[in-house]
Amino acid sequence: MKRLYRSKTNKMIAGICGGIGEYFDIDPTLVRIIYVIVSVFSIAFPGILVYLILWAIIPHSIKD
Repeated sequence: MKRLYRSKTNKMIAGICGGIGEYFDIDPTLVRIIYVIVSVFSIAFPGILVYLILWAIIPHSIKD
């Protein structure tokens, strides 16, 4: 069973986008680009707040 974890290897700040990319088997850079575009162009999407909440909720990766 797949679980969502923060990435230890594909991280820029906290590994949230890297972990999402690993979970869905897509490039973490693509996840980062989509996140930035949605955050900038959507007034109703509080990007920084969502990122901080995910940082608190998603556990650390257990992989080495």
